[in-house]
Amino acid sequence: MGKDFDLYERELWAGRAAAYERGFARLTRHLVGPLLDAAGVTAGTRFLDVGTGPGFVSQEAVRRGARAAAVDAEEGMAETARRNVPGLDVRVAVLPEVPFEDASFDAVAGNFVINHVGDPHAAIVELMRVLRPGGRLALSCWVMPGSGALAIVREAIERAGVAWPDDIPESPFMEHGEAVAFRRLVTEARLTEVAVEEVTWEHVVDPEEWWETGALSRVGTNGVIVGRQDAQTVARIKDAYDAIVAGYAVDGGKVALPAHALLASGVR
Repeated sequence: MGKDFDLYERELWAGRAAAYERGFARLTRHLVGPLLDAAGVTAGTRFLDVGTGPGFVSQEAVRRGARAAAVDAEEGMAETARRNVPGLDVRVAVLPEVPFEDASFDAVAGNFVINHVGDPHAAIVELMRVLRPGGRLALSCWVMPGSGALAIVREAIERAGVAWPDDIPESPFMEHGEAVAFRRLVTEARLTEVAVEEVTWEHVVDPEEWWETGALSRVGTNGVIVGRQDAQTVARIKDAYDAIVAGYAVDGGKVALPAHALLASGVR
């Protein structure tokens, strides 16, 4: 399952950097500050940003005065991060591979990356390897199964009667996406002083923009499924989507979509 899922993830995200930056990265950006706080990132911190995507976590770490480096599994994401954070040392690697020496960093953080790997335990153990003794690790993930902003397109797909494709694997992280299970996963990797908190917020966005970035741009599994459908089925999914997001309408023609995440941290 792990290897199959990792292969699926590589195919899923190939060439999707620009679309991700326009859409879902704006949603996940809400947790950048709390994530860096949990990792103890301040001026002078040697910091590794894991699964950097567009580089927003590294960008904020550098603004705080940290000495940042980053890794991502997708070359397009790495290029985007280099553009957004000039001079950033970004390396392409697929977790659990981390191409840095033992104890290279004072802090390591990954914003919504641990739920995209085939073996989360092995990934956390490897992240601990590059932490110095006493260094801090912080990881965010979605509350699973997804809800609100994360799941609206999937709910629309289901309402439209489209079945989950047999060739798309479920994330191995499904069993870890609640507070007790996430704490257990981090603790079993031998982190100490473990803390897990649930974070909720509202993502205010134009509903047509969210449809375009979450369904039509082939970002994530929902986008892949929508992209496989004929025009009539896509229209049916869109009708279901419009009915769902109408319940989240706010002023200005936008919607306020709830987001639910977990933030875990601990010390090596």
